[in-house]
Amino acid sequence: MKHYRSLMISALLSLLGSAFFSCSGGTGNSSASAEADTAFVTVRDGQFYIGDSAYRYVGTNFWYGAILASEGRGGNRERLARELDSLQQLGVSNLRILAGGDGREGLASHIEPVMQTAPGVYNDTLLRGLDYLIADLEKRGMKAVIYLNNAWEWSGGFSTYLEWSGAGEAVNPADAGYPAYMAYAANFVRNDSAKALAAAHVRNIVGRQNTVTGRPYSQSPAIMAWQIANEPRPFAQESMRPFAEWIAETAGLIKSIDPNHLVSIGSEGSWGCENSIDLWSEIHSDPNVDYATIHIWPYNWSWVRPETLTDSVDTVIANTDAYIAAHHHALAALAGGDRSKLKPLVLEEFGYPRDGMAITPGSPVTGRDRYYKYVFNEVADGGRLAGLNFWGWGGTARPAHETWQPGDDYTGDPAQEAQGLNSVFDTDSTTIAIIRSVNERL
Repeated sequence: MKHYRSLMISALLSLLGSAFFSCSGGTGNSSASAEADTAFVTVRDGQFYIGDSAYRYVGTNFWYGAILASEGRGGNRERLARELDSLQQLGVSNLRILAGGDGREGLASHIEPVMQTAPGVYNDTLLRGLDYLIADLEKRGMKAVIYLNNAWEWSGGFSTYLEWSGAGEAVNPADAGYPAYMAYAANFVRNDSAKALAAAHVRNIVGRQNTVTGRPYSQSPAIMAWQIANEPRPFAQESMRPFAEWIAETAGLIKSIDPNHLVSIGSEGSWGCENSIDLWSEIHSDPNVDYATIHIWPYNWSWVRPETLTDSVDTVIANTDAYIAAHHHALAALAGGDRSKLKPLVLEEFGYPRDGMAITPGSPVTGRDRYYKYVFNEVADGGRLAGLNFWGWGGTARPAHETWQPGDDYTGDPAQEAQGLNSVFDTDSTTIAIIRSVNERL
């Protein structure tokens, strides 16, 4: 009896200590660390786990989360609370968000405000917005995949690091077109100075201590994974080898700073590897990369045309099935028949335009709904995908212009995209019903 009473007292003290830690925001508490450990997402036998429970998810892209969570320009914590409340009501608990935004402001097709205004010079208001967002996700039991760089111009990334390293003014595809942009961005993985600037940003973010919780990011149960970049590409045949080397270096750097969380690449698949599934397999074979990613954009990849968005869904589904199958097979080949070496596959970014390329919230989404149902079932039925994030959540936003202008609501579509084209708004009742239904199944 005495032993039982001692155990009860010990348990009560532990519980009170954990509660005090949560309220005080202190650091170094072993009980809180143990609790966080059990909440980290891990990988086993080709699946995600939280503790001993399998973790499969239908999440969303919410790139603007840190901006919305800030108290400065662009910030709106009331809207953030509404969006997260809505997503939780739909069963969406996994968000893919950006920890960045680099370079000059006032550029076409570029988000504002930016987090990194010059090499190593940060907008502290936005950093604290990221802190607030992560702390809020912790309270809600939600997870985030946080990407640290971007191959595309809309948040800076590759092109900004090149400009900062003295490679000449960044090419803006809004002015010069995407072929010129890609020729410029192909130099990133071959420029040691640009890569060093990107690595410094990785150290600054991954190694950061949260000013809201008082704990380092490495101890946050809200972080599912760090991601090297949004859609990193070599952009040229001659950059493929340096690209693979940079991926390995960056994955190792992240793990050296934070061994608690998963690391992913952010790759589109073979489409983002100069159409080489061998290159995609190679970068995902790295031991510091915990799971594999693909993206699918039927309209951008010319699988469908504006006039066939509702008529060609079956063709799009067939192409999607083949793309998923090819990458799933490649992962199985990497594992060599050993299930313990199999890495999960996540379709972390995919979009489908509104019928007729409309952008108005609540306008018909017949084609999108059919496509979403098919893709969602790949997760809900225990198929080849361990998780997915649709692109993207627009929620209560109401676009004021077709092209984003400073002061407009942030939508799921970044500044280079037609505002509302790929976004899911709170008025898209049929799509919302599909999202709720699949998460109830999960």
